[in-house]
Amino acid sequence: MSGPAGAGTPTAGTSMADASTVGPSMADTSTAYIGTADQGERTAGMTTTDGPGRPEDLLAHLRPGADLIVPIQLGEPVTLLDTLEAHAGELSGVRVHRMDPVAERAYIRGEYGDHLRHVDYFLGPGSRAAYWRGTCELVPNHFSEMPRVLRLTTERPIVLAGASLPDEHGYFSLGTNADYTAAFIGEAPFFLEANAHMPRTFGQNQVHISQVLGWCRADRELPETAPPEPDGRDRTIAGLIAERIGDGSCLQVGVGRIPDALLASLTGHRDLGVHTEALSDGIMNLVDRGVITGARKVQHRNQHVATFCVGSRRLLRWLDDNSAVCLLPVDRVNDPRRVAREPRFVSINATSEVDLLGQAASETIAGRYWSSSGGQADFARGAMYSPGGQGFLVLHAATGKGVSRINASLTPGSVVTTLKNTVDNIVTEYGVAALRGKSLGERARALIAIAHPDHRDRLRHDARKAGLLH
Repeated sequence: MSGPAGAGTPTAGTSMADASTVGPSMADTSTAYIGTADQGERTAGMTTTDGPGRPEDLLAHLRPGADLIVPIQLGEPVTLLDTLEAHAGELSGVRVHRMDPVAERAYIRGEYGDHLRHVDYFLGPGSRAAYWRGTCELVPNHFSEMPRVLRLTTERPIVLAGASLPDEHGYFSLGTNADYTAAFIGEAPFFLEANAHMPRTFGQNQVHISQVLGWCRADRELPETAPPEPDGRDRTIAGLIAERIGDGSCLQVGVGRIPDALLASLTGHRDLGVHTEALSDGIMNLVDRGVITGARKVQHRNQHVATFCVGSRRLLRWLDDNSAVCLLPVDRVNDPRRVAREPRFVSINATSEVDLLGQAASETIAGRYWSSSGGQADFARGAMYSPGGQGFLVLHAATGKGVSRINASLTPGSVVTTLKNTVDNIVTEYGVAALRGKSLGERARALIAIAHPDHRDRLRHDARKAGLLH
């Protein structure tokens, strides 16, 4: 993924104790949330002597209008969702809240009507077409604010999540994930699908058996995402950014061809740190080479911080029992105030379109919704306030059909993800446009200079017509 900061976003100097307060304290909400969903009574949690149950045990906890929270990506509890769909006719007004579904399901397609519906917060391969057809909803958000949004819009939710098998002390790990679900540990009851193939990871994603309503076992390989192969344009963009990153910098890098090309270009660097949304194969490779050490980080020194992981089977094996990887809830990882505490923070994310003012549209393509804001604005603002920080938004200068991605104005229907006042550097295969502190005319000239050559004359004409150039 590569979420919107609310009005009155605190500055980097705001204390976390004050800034992270959203509604009742955890001590207060635990009584409100942890209970049987149909009776509202507090339920004693399971104990370490309680073994796994059946997926169908979940159904007893689903009251009419129940809100269910499901993790992003590989944290999806496939068996539990299969069970919900198999019994959808017995449900009433149940809503599943999640981001970025990998696979389309019948409930996402709206096949069960009001019995079981999907509410999305970042369109993925499994929900994009359904949203276009109107069978699911999309709620705008900044990824950093997802726990707060869910607290405001759900009532006594239950978290359904994939997890590792419990250890001898009764602790499950949420494995590849912390995301927004880990923020509810101790607040909302969990029903877990423990999978022998889920890696055991560390950080703030541990759930004790006393905090779960129930759990079932699964023996299912997790889907892998093979690292994409960068092309020449990707490598050129990566090289332009790599030469601007100094030793000891702390990185946030998205997932995709350009981020992978960038990480492959950093093998000559030293003591880099990671504080990123998604941890991928490219980061693993640099850790193994001793390039990423985290030795110069201020927060979580010598650890590699992320909020979820996605990649190959090799990455999944590498994550297992790896105490150097620290998975934290997204309201900690993506919080711009926390990001800003890390000196020399470098944020690199992709965008799909930029106008000559420097506004970046990163969640729509040709005016049609494709994803959502994710964490792009979170990290762009954090990098802006970081001492020595830099922010980069990357894109190819033109589409595969030759249409310019830099234009005088955004395509009608496109929405601004990162504001012109926040954008720092825009990078294409033709160069870097440094926009921070530049006038509107200077911005237009810098962006035209990195546009595809076939479009530069038209862009100059359009800029003069818009009053940006004279």
